[in-house]
Amino acid sequence: MTTHLTTAMTTATPRPHPESLVKLLRVGPAGAERPALLDQDGTLRDLSALTPDIDGPLLADTDALTRIRTAAADGTLPALDGADLRVGPPLGRIGKIVCIGLNYHDHARETGAAVPEEPILFMKAPDTVVGPDDTVLVPRGSLKTDWEVELAVVIGRELRYAADEAEALAAVAGYAVSHDVSERAFQIERGGQWDKGKNCETFNPLGPWLVTADEIPDPQALGLRLWVNGDLKQDGTTAEQIFPVAEVVRYVSQFMTLYPGDVINTGTPAGVALGRPEPKPYLRAGDVVELEIDGLGHQRQSLKDA
Repeated sequence: MTTHLTTAMTTATPRPHPESLVKLLRVGPAGAERPALLDQDGTLRDLSALTPDIDGPLLADTDALTRIRTAAADGTLPALDGADLRVGPPLGRIGKIVCIGLNYHDHARETGAAVPEEPILFMKAPDTVVGPDDTVLVPRGSLKTDWEVELAVVIGRELRYAADEAEALAAVAGYAVSHDVSERAFQIERGGQWDKGKNCETFNPLGPWLVTADEIPDPQALGLRLWVNGDLKQDGTTAEQIFPVAEVVRYVSQFMTLYPGDVINTGTPAGVALGRPEPKPYLRAGDVVELEIDGLGHQRQSLKDA
């Protein structure tokens, strides 16, 4: 699916100083994306001469990131015509995707669930990841495909048994918009295993870009929004997270080693179909979902049957 990059650029909700953001992204056909950067004036720049990809090894290499920032500042990066380029996921060769369930106070209230005493963890396979505007497939037999806008945390430093939240945050390379698409019947009614409802094909659009952690001074002060067919369904803030980003990363590192290129989806605010009165408005083929997070860009997906 070809995406017009300018759509993502103009519909994203900006932070107070969006011109300061370093936006890393990958453009081109699925499986053959090239690394790029969106500079402060909205020009798409080719990073191919500086790095083969936007991935874990790059994020772990502070010198390489410094070279990219320098080249972006001095205007030496060649421009790309992004008008007809597909925007892919902003991260290649993802290691693992760890997800946090029920991590917003307002989402717990709307579903009638008790606030968890510890983070609820589940996994999504990296092959669920698609670009921010790629088609999302409604699985065969699905009656309860649901939407979930989420803040994605991208790891840039190996981390195990983090001693405190400061050490955990130091391992964060950046942030992105994630859509944790979920099939609720598969998740809840088919044996009680969440992974069944979370790992269907195309169930994790990611992007459009990755913003480095130093550009996001407070990950607990980001607005998240999601629309279905133009109707606003979710309008939340990361301030509502039960377990904030730093604690989530610290906690996860107690149970598994985090590596550069791993992703953590940090939960969704209120407004999902599951939390609405009957008949619940689950997604169907033909629906259009749009979502965004302050400073991190805008996604738009059309749904069709698998």
